[in-house]
Amino acid sequence: MNGTRMIVTGTLCGSAAPMSVDIQGGRIASIRPGLAPDALGGADTMISAGWHDIQVNGYAGNDCNAGSWGIVSPRQPDLDALTLDLARHGVALFCPTVITDSSEAMEHSLRRIAVAMASDGPFRRAATGIHLEGPFLSPDDGPRGAHPLEHVRPPCWDEFQRLQEAAIGHIRICTLAPELPGAIDLIERLTASGVVAAIGHTGASPACIRDAVAAGARLSTHIGNGCHAALPRHDSYLWEQLAEDRLTATMIIDGYHLQPAEAKVFVRAKGSERTILISDAVTLGGMPPGLYAEGRFEVKPDGHIVLAGTPYLAGAAALLDACMANAVRWTDLSLTEVIETVTHTPAHLLSAQRKGAVREGYDADLTLFRVPSEGPLDVIATIADGVVVYRRDAPQ
Repeated sequence: MNGTRMIVTGTLCGSAAPMSVDIQGGRIASIRPGLAPDALGGADTMISAGWHDIQVNGYAGNDCNAGSWGIVSPRQPDLDALTLDLARHGVALFCPTVITDSSEAMEHSLRRIAVAMASDGPFRRAATGIHLEGPFLSPDDGPRGAHPLEHVRPPCWDEFQRLQEAAIGHIRICTLAPELPGAIDLIERLTASGVVAAIGHTGASPACIRDAVAAGARLSTHIGNGCHAALPRHDSYLWEQLAEDRLTATMIIDGYHLQPAEAKVFVRAKGSERTILISDAVTLGGMPPGLYAEGRFEVKPDGHIVLAGTPYLAGAAALLDACMANAVRWTDLSLTEVIETVTHTPAHLLSAQRKGAVREGYDADLTLFRVPSEGPLDVIATIADGVVVYRRDAPQ
């Protein structure tokens, strides 16, 4: 635990009055009315709990999945550098996400992440658990998304246990397709073991979605994506998940994965309390335009990523600062409600103690920001476990 003391000052989200937050030993020691002189922040600064992204594959050339999908970096992926890049965009906490690959490759990625979670550095303070997205996904085009067909396979509890062992128990979320043989049994076992079972990359019938929820599934992964390009008017797995109040839904509100009208309707269906904004950022996010992985992927001039030569998305590039700003402008959510979707709601989903709120005794995970009239939210500083991970006015 960090033993330093600091004070941050500004307006708490949901409050009209300026406050000062005293941080000691990695925790919020006190919250007092008024602005503190010479403190981090200021009268024009908003303070929220640290933004929490529960699906991050990588960013700016650093990947949680070393060598996956043929993307070979000339340097060893640096998870601390990934953490710092995310912090520049306000992300204090995140779930490193391991995707479909061979068993050996997935176990290697999980071991590397688990070792980093035990080390003393920015990644350890930020990582709240691993999101396993695959390999138990639909093999069909559309629902499978960009996951490699050759490595998609049926759900298997024994394989999951091997992956969890490689992760030293850090897998907290497992996304799978519930229509696959053995999936309902796996959902029951995941739930009994304390892992959040998530529905995603699926072509399931509505009845199968209901069976998955009855078995314990609690989450819909990036709803509206990892699905068929055309869906029936009735009897759709999309409507069933939107209508199911026991399912919280993650959403990528970047203008590509979800466009403004979709985002508005989806948020209205789920409500603010069952919505979690994510980035689903990948290693090519933030990289210069061009072709990558021997021409398989293309980063477009505006930064979005596609399978080269097709209109199909191949991961996300916008981070939470952009997605949150879009949600404020495109949906009925207030700024305070948008903040809840990346703080309280993910913490509640993961049963993360002392996280997700600015309260005395809680972990000092904070994001300081401003709200401009256009563009992403303007991040001033990001704090994790009482440590300033990013400060805009600090020497770079």
